[in-house]
Amino acid sequence: MFGIGMPELIIILVIALLVIGPHKLPELAKSLGKGLAEFKKASEDFQRNIQEESRKAEEKPAAPAEQAASAAPAEHVAAAAATNTQPAEKKVPPQA
Repeated sequence: MFGIGMPELIIILVIALLVIGPHKLPELAKSLGKGLAEFKKASEDFQRNIQEESRKAEEKPAAPAEQAASAAPAEHVAAAAATNTQPAEKKVPPQA
């Protein structure tokens, strides 16, 4: 962990105990633990959001191509139906 061994860690804790005091040191450690837990949760949430967005971005280009392929026959059928109905809609004037 950051190249800090046991002797260095003990020295840091002793200095913190002298500077902060024995009464506030547990409160500080508790606050530090909560802060690290929140940071870890936020970083995991950020990673999860990035992964979801990358999955959505990969799925988006494939979806329009599939929709275009499935929509093309429907447009063709609609165009054919429109051309077939045009002559039938013409009315012949009655002969007098």
